[in-house]
Amino acid sequence: MIEISSLNQVESLVIGLTILGTGGGGDPNEGLKMLRNIIESGRSIKLIEVNELTNDALIVVPYNVGSVAPGTISKKPSKIIEPIKRAFIEMEKLLGKRIQAVVASELGGSNTPAALYIASEMKLPAINGDLLGRAAPELHQCTVHIFGIPMYPAVIVTKSGNVIIVKEYSDIDDYEAIARYLSVLEGTYAAVVDTPMGIEDAKKAVIPKTITYALKLGETVLEARRKNANPVEAVVEYLKGWKIFEGIVKRYIWENKGGFLRGEAFVEGVGNFRGRLLRSWIMNEHIMAWIDEKPVLMPPDLLAFLKNDGTPITNTELKEGMLINAIATRAPEVWRTPKGLELFGPKHFGFNYDYIPVEELIKKNLP
Repeated sequence: MIEISSLNQVESLVIGLTILGTGGGGDPNEGLKMLRNIIESGRSIKLIEVNELTNDALIVVPYNVGSVAPGTISKKPSKIIEPIKRAFIEMEKLLGKRIQAVVASELGGSNTPAALYIASEMKLPAINGDLLGRAAPELHQCTVHIFGIPMYPAVIVTKSGNVIIVKEYSDIDDYEAIARYLSVLEGTYAAVVDTPMGIEDAKKAVIPKTITYALKLGETVLEARRKNANPVEAVVEYLKGWKIFEGIVKRYIWENKGGFLRGEAFVEGVGNFRGRLLRSWIMNEHIMAWIDEKPVLMPPDLLAFLKNDGTPITNTELKEGMLINAIATRAPEVWRTPKGLELFGPKHFGFNYDYIPVEELIKKNLP
């Protein structure tokens, strides 16, 4: 078991999670607040590996679904203060069995802390891993679908007082639509606890050690700052990735549509990238990117925007006039499989491209 027990650790963790959140994954300020509350109350965050659980262990996945685009507000008065905690309690009632651990649905500045927070609140460990390896916009992008593991039964709760149990769904398209619609009704997000599974399914679905990976990534940023080194270069080295662009955001168009932040960012190059243009297509996260209209990154590979000090920029904070460094790295291998690409490749998002790995696109289009 690993314990995260200091404020420095939670700061590092949120930085790393937000970089891996690729522009989405929720508000890191909210995530930091949640994790600080754990530490300041005298508790710690307990992380375990899947194989440390007993063979009869029951694991669930707590997260929030919806848009946190600027200006989004709840449409009704709040009746449930902690919807994710209520969803967890209702899930235990539904299953009639004590839950032994939680696992994060994705990596992101507040969605991962939400899972860690509810684990601490319920005096449970969280698995050192997640079901995505980055952040992504839809419920389709979850490793359980690759291995045929259902996400039902599920409990969905909104602050306004909706408590919905999804006993079964016909397919993931319908489940995504149900959860997303509840978030749209709320105006912001809905809290979800779903995917109850045993240890054998968890061994298949969990991408291991991603929480400590994010923690060390954040520590790398802070260490570079302390040493007056280049934090952006430190991130690139840690991720075994590439700095694919540096420039000024000249245009950023977005809308809050159907429970997603959808938009495009246009970045004019500076320095070595002067005279070039980066375009990123956004659906909560950075999904697809072009330089001079040639693809340089396709989903499921990762693109993150960083400030010069290594601070990750979420797409809710992104603004015209910002100087950004665009960092790319490979997606976990599970997403590069045929089934993974069906759920998370460019054609899933409506782009008529066959997936080309980022390392090949960079060689081809970014000399």
